[in-house]
Amino acid sequence: MEDVTDASFRLICKEQGADMTYSEFVSCDALVRNIAATTRKLHICQGERPTAIQIYGRETEPMVEAARIVAEAKPDVLDINFGCPVKKVAGKGAGAGMLRDIPKMLEITRAVVKAVDIPVTVKTRLGWDANSKIITTLAEQLQDCGIAALTVHGRTRSQMYTGNADWEEIARIKENPRFTIPLIGNGDICTPQQAADAFDRYGVDAVMIGRAAIGAPWIFRSVKSYLTTGTAEHPSTAEMFSLLRRQIRESIERIDSIRGILHIRRHLAVSPLFKGIPSFRATRVAMLQAATPEALDEIIDRIENEIIPQYQQIQER
Repeated sequence: MEDVTDASFRLICKEQGADMTYSEFVSCDALVRNIAATTRKLHICQGERPTAIQIYGRETEPMVEAARIVAEAKPDVLDINFGCPVKKVAGKGAGAGMLRDIPKMLEITRAVVKAVDIPVTVKTRLGWDANSKIITTLAEQLQDCGIAALTVHGRTRSQMYTGNADWEEIARIKENPRFTIPLIGNGDICTPQQAADAFDRYGVDAVMIGRAAIGAPWIFRSVKSYLTTGTAEHPSTAEMFSLLRRQIRESIERIDSIRGILHIRRHLAVSPLFKGIPSFRATRVAMLQAATPEALDEIIDRIENEIIPQYQQIQER
């Protein structure tokens, strides 16, 4: 969720029903070197709590030093990312790359837990590839390092984000009577029904929603209402556009006009608000190429007040 879960977006997700938020992942090496773009990621809005700041790295000493710096920012939780599969991270031995060096992973985890006074959690994957799904054993080993909770993405590193998440493998962790800390399941939770199924069928203590929230922070509202009442509450089109405009505005205010628009394009590109609209390609391209707040606002207005009403009228016929 790099370049996605900034403080503004996390606060919106919290307001929409998320019980807990996580920062973008933070490079321990960049944090130790006091790189400004990295230290900015430590900012927490009080309204988004409880929140976790997640760090990643491949060496024990920098991870410990970074953990102490993070603790000074006073998050509710410090999360160690042993799950990121992208080549520039995992290929260098960090993130999911640690799944090829379990002794080092456990060494880092023990050292970070010992270094800070706040709860430490871990996020990881099933294993490096289909031939090394080690999570059932690894989960207990990580617990023994002193972590407070474990999040498991139901894919191997080799899968990246392809195929389907294997929730059966996640469920096997809970079958171990020695595993007693909270287990958070992650992967392919895109609807309220899928979230409920994760609890009912696989016995996890919580579910983590990542990619499905990009461009759609209201998913937490729908999931929360479904879990508590059995009926998914969906925001109106006007409410969704209002949230999208807020994201655009706060992105620009947080950075600047040019970079703020570049940052928000990832949300615009995948937002379900624009899915299914016929002959939308030219408008989508214009929206994603808009270079000023004024140009982007004009396109968003036209989509909400002209294109979508016309599409809805066609559907009602």
